[in-house]
Amino acid sequence: MEAAFLAFIDQFGYLAVAALILLENVFPPIPSELILPMGGFLVHQTSMALPGVIIAATAGSVVGAFILYGVGRLLSRERLTSFFETRPMRLLGFKGNDVSSAIGWFDRKGQATVLICRCIPVVRSLISIPAGTAKMNMAKFALYTLVGSAVWNSVLCSLGFGAGSAWQTVTAEAEWVSDIVKYVILAIVVVALVFWVVKRIIPNLRERRG
Repeated sequence: MEAAFLAFIDQFGYLAVAALILLENVFPPIPSELILPMGGFLVHQTSMALPGVIIAATAGSVVGAFILYGVGRLLSRERLTSFFETRPMRLLGFKGNDVSSAIGWFDRKGQATVLICRCIPVVRSLISIPAGTAKMNMAKFALYTLVGSAVWNSVLCSLGFGAGSAWQTVTAEAEWVSDIVKYVILAIVVVALVFWVVKRIIPNLRERRG
């Protein structure tokens, strides 16, 4: 994969950087931790300039984020509410008003997470979906995504540029940080699941049996 990305960016320059980062946003298993330092390094090998690489990557980030934002808009409040009112979801402890509660929280306090999460591995792409579902103001979403993405892209591209031929070291360190974030997220998910089972599923089953 690394060799293919190198050849692709070497041949198509800024367009390749933008395309790869767009795909990375829509399909998170493609690692920006690899593409961005590589793009910074290739400034030494091609006619690209570092600011151009950062701009191209940020453009790809914003377009990719809006694709997932659109997916979130398709998952409307009404559709999600109907889904969580189905019998299987009720057996799992969900309620239709959970959707309204979650969207209400996002409207009140969660919009800033779009900016913050753009600088956090793993969730940096996925945050666009709840933003779309909550119908976050598109101008604000674009601004937060642009700023957060520009920071993330600038750091990794600049580190790759500064490291030169040792850019893979930057990738390794960034992937190490990404792995830590994944473990933290997994731990949070496990704790949340245990809490959900204790607070929602078990009482729900007891109520049905009674």
